[in-house]
Amino acid sequence: MNKAHQLGQQGESIAQNFLSQKNYTILESNWRWHKAEIDIIAQKNHTLIFVEVKTRSSQKFGQPSEFISVKKQELMKDAAEAYIEQQNENSEIRFDIISIVINSKENHIDHIENAF
Repeated sequence: MNKAHQLGQQGESIAQNFLSQKNYTILESNWRWHKAEIDIIAQKNHTLIFVEVKTRSSQKFGQPSEFISVKKQELMKDAAEAYIEQQNENSEIRFDIISIVINSKENHIDHIENAF
């Protein structure tokens, strides 16, 4: 496993813990549909939340959340529709981004609700 993949997995674990501490229920992680993957599917109250986690080791090239392309957003929306159909869900939905910068001093977490 390469360093980038390890960093991504570490970030997803941090994001799941972060959401759990804020009373979100984690329903799925790394849920795949065709070419799309949703890092975390969570629920809070009556809202189903599809979360993209972006993790970097520095902010040298910008915020991690800036690296989520329109194509990635479209794939997530398609995958979310498939998940909703499969689960026969009729909850409100939203798409969030959790941006994480991991370094030797401390981790910085930025949770952007209704990101797209």
